[in-house]
Amino acid sequence: MTASRKSDASMMRTAWELSAGMLSFPIAIAIGWWFGRVLDHWFGTAPWLMVVFLVFGIAAGLLNVYRTVSAAMKR
Repeated sequence: MTASRKSDASMMRTAWELSAGMLSFPIAIAIGWWFGRVLDHWFGTAPWLMVVFLVFGIAAGLLNVYRTVSAAMKR
């Protein structure tokens, strides 16, 4: 019975880590978009910095999802 509880706890931990990793993807995109908008407002370069930081946010989000999934697959 304890093996089943450990297995359930392990599955719950993995599910929590995966959901947090997947949530970080749209958050990274939103932070990149927001930071680009702020810099565009300050420097008057709209929409170029927003596009650049949006791409950075997408790349950071994808990298984080990749790291989270690959760590979960190793276990």
